[in-house]
Amino acid sequence: MLASTRRREIMHRLVTDGYVEAKAIADELGVDASTIRRDLDALEREGQAQRTHGGARPTPGATAKLPYTMKEGERLTEKAAIGQAAADRVRDGQTVILDSGSTTYEVARALHNHTGLTVITNDLRIAKYIAETPGMRLLVTGGELLGSVFTLVGERAITFLSDYTADWAFLGADAIDAEAGVTNMNTLEVPLKRAMITAAAHAVVVADSSKFGRRALAKVAGLDEITNILTDSDLTPTDSRQFGDVVIQAPPTTEG
Repeated sequence: MLASTRRREIMHRLVTDGYVEAKAIADELGVDASTIRRDLDALEREGQAQRTHGGARPTPGATAKLPYTMKEGERLTEKAAIGQAAADRVRDGQTVILDSGSTTYEVARALHNHTGLTVITNDLRIAKYIAETPGMRLLVTGGELLGSVFTLVGERAITFLSDYTADWAFLGADAIDAEAGVTNMNTLEVPLKRAMITAAAHAVVVADSSKFGRRALAKVAGLDEITNILTDSDLTPTDSRQFGDVVIQAPPTTEG
């Protein structure tokens, strides 16, 4: 299991349970307790966890979100497929809102052959990519930076979005559940995600299959508030059926 995958699971437990015991989660994940202790030490250095004897608890005021460097190497093939499926829906000349995240970054990459697009984003990595792509107009929301995830949040970002309308909004998600809907670990991002949904004619969640069957701390939207969820082909038919027609699985691609 990749370190980033373990740390995502640890963060999920910290948010939902409020505490992680190193030995217990080591047994569940099938790794040495020393490996989990190193993961907890890394999360503490990132300001995401506070070490205790035998485990850790969430750091007060932490973003409760894995730094981008822990996510960017995960499930690249699946994210590229999702990104391409999202880009295939967009037509030249349209306006697209891109939420922050590694999957929405793949959407940005897949849009590079489009012309005349206006792209609105709160993700500085996406903004840099779009700025270097010919034939696109870029609008950046402004707001306060969550440094480790390159994300802008806050009232300024929400106010900015209220002045625009878009054809599409592509949003990331920390967790997706048939009953709880789309949820997020970081409460600071939720109001901005909801503003993106409001601003767009079509709101589409882009999330790889590992996000399904989970619930995070804060609700972003019910399934009836979004147009579709785009995911990869690894989602099982049983899991997919729980969501009806909302979920669309992207065909595999060799890109990215």
